[in-house]
Amino acid sequence: MNKNLKEAPNFNEVDVQLREKIRKQGLSLGFDWVGFTSASKNLTHSSYLAWLEEGFAGEMNYLQKHAAQKTSSQNVLESAQTVISVACNYFHDDTSTIKFQDSSRGRFSRYSMGDDYHLVLKERLEEFRKWLLSEGLASGFEQTRVYVDTGPLLERELAWRAGFGWFGKHSNLIHPKLGSWLLLAEVLIDSKISPDQPFSGIDCGSCTRCIDACPTGAIVSDRQVDARRCLSYLTIELKNTIPKQYRSKLQNWIFGCDICQEVCPWNRKAPKTSDSTWKARNGLRDRKLWDWVRLDQEEFSKQFRKSAVKRTKRRGLLRNVVTALSACSHPQAISGLLIGLRDEEELVRQHSAWALGFRRQRITKSILWRHLRVETAEQVIIEIQDALASKQKHSSKRERACLLTRQVSLALARKHRLGPSGGNHRRSSHNRRTKLLQD
Repeated sequence: MNKNLKEAPNFNEVDVQLREKIRKQGLSLGFDWVGFTSASKNLTHSSYLAWLEEGFAGEMNYLQKHAAQKTSSQNVLESAQTVISVACNYFHDDTSTIKFQDSSRGRFSRYSMGDDYHLVLKERLEEFRKWLLSEGLASGFEQTRVYVDTGPLLERELAWRAGFGWFGKHSNLIHPKLGSWLLLAEVLIDSKISPDQPFSGIDCGSCTRCIDACPTGAIVSDRQVDARRCLSYLTIELKNTIPKQYRSKLQNWIFGCDICQEVCPWNRKAPKTSDSTWKARNGLRDRKLWDWVRLDQEEFSKQFRKSAVKRTKRRGLLRNVVTALSACSHPQAISGLLIGLRDEEELVRQHSAWALGFRRQRITKSILWRHLRVETAEQVIIEIQDALASKQKHSSKRERACLLTRQVSLALARKHRLGPSGGNHRRSSHNRRTKLLQD
């Protein structure tokens, strides 16, 4: 290892040459930007803690567990002296918003349409680490760390300190030339390399386009996002029921959301990547929402092998799909919701019932009444009851009596433990639902 380099706090000719050599190597590995900062105490940690205390992280409890470690990069590698921050542009032609103006097509966040960036960037970082070790820029493998959105690091601060760009009002980092369609990653080493200067001189000014465009009002203040309202959180991180007040806001987003970045003026001239890694997979751009509902587990695993979409699992993706179908005007939308109402996953049936009720059509009311006769899951029954109540407050005596009878039956089933308990009962219930809905 270059001991003289470790002791050199200021720029000199040797350091400049070495920094450029490292940058060049990073760019050759497929990164679009490389910067340097010290592994010192983080400046935004108190703001991060305040964000957590507000409850803005929602159910992402892992963020709270790692909060104390994020005071400094040296908490993950005690010997760390330098953080090499890198960024990768994933903005690709195949993810043009024009293709998704049709509400019958499901939308995925741009970053998720190609291969899983965790896997792609991790592989490139490992190659970077090998090269750094071969150049004597770390005393050994154990004196290095690589992270791709997985470790207890404040990645955006590290990139800002390394000169990348500024914190946009949507909380994403914005590069003055590359925009914000970038993924961040880091290499920690125990060599001391003179850091870049933190970015300054440009900010968002008086622009509030991202704040104004957010359909759920998730950007609660300048650079503060309440994840509990964010469509990306609701469609990916949230594992169970989407709160009713946000369901109709999904539009046709079924995995993530890019609205705040799409409206950002700094992304108008963002360069498109030539890296085919981020190219949209076959079947993602043209598949209709009602076709996604037919996706079984085997096809899901095949379609999203080595894809970030796996994170939401099949049940989560189909939950999002049937929720999005509530706003789809195509006649096939109802057939898709019928399939969702027969799904073995209670979560999918629950949101299908809501979507049918939200459409406020006479035929959907009939579908819900028929399904109420065979449904066994309490949450789905409640969803159907709520949907029917909202569709027609002045229902007939017969309809109210039927609803009351179903509620009593459910209570008795729970009392005698005859409700949905899985196993053969769940399978037979699913078969009854399917048969009745097909009659």
